[in-house]
Amino acid sequence: MYAMIKDVERQVCIPPVELGDDYEANVEKLTWETFGGRFGEDKSFTVLIQNVRSVGPGRIVHGNGGVHQSVMFDEIVFKPENDEIVEGNVVEIVKFGAFVRFGPLDGLLHVSQVMDDRVDIDESNQRLVGKESGRYLAVGDVVRARIVSLDLNEKSPQESKIGLTMRQTGLGKLQWLEEDGKKSVRRGGEDDE
Repeated sequence: MYAMIKDVERQVCIPPVELGDDYEANVEKLTWETFGGRFGEDKSFTVLIQNVRSVGPGRIVHGNGGVHQSVMFDEIVFKPENDEIVEGNVVEIVKFGAFVRFGPLDGLLHVSQVMDDRVDIDESNQRLVGKESGRYLAVGDVVRARIVSLDLNEKSPQESKIGLTMRQTGLGKLQWLEEDGKKSVRRGGEDDE
């Protein structure tokens, strides 16, 4: 999911207005503006850029008044994968499910993928409630889910479509998993007597 990549080499264009006093500070600022908060060619999302340094002299390209500067930097990237288990916070409840934020992205937990129970939507209280179990999912809850579909939008990362499920063993609201673990320990002790 997260990875540190050292010595990434790219090019930034420094416009003439930015060629003034502190060239290296401008190079660092423009490197972040160019690559930070965006998807790379390998579908990884750049979360942090650090240790930016110019490599060699910049080039001036005919027809463009800016300087094209090679830069090297270290970055932390976030790269979601299909079937990956993620933990995140419920940030919104809607008629068709819940949006879960994990890392810098949101995924949709469709109402059919919340639990093995019929789920009712309680819009006034922003909750998804299991009809038989009484368990509910609300904004702010921490959940563990699995990525089941992934369609990343490189131009607008927040419009990426990521599908999640919690309908498997070991997945769900963390409170539910804790409760289930305690029940299983109690049952185990009763069986031994």
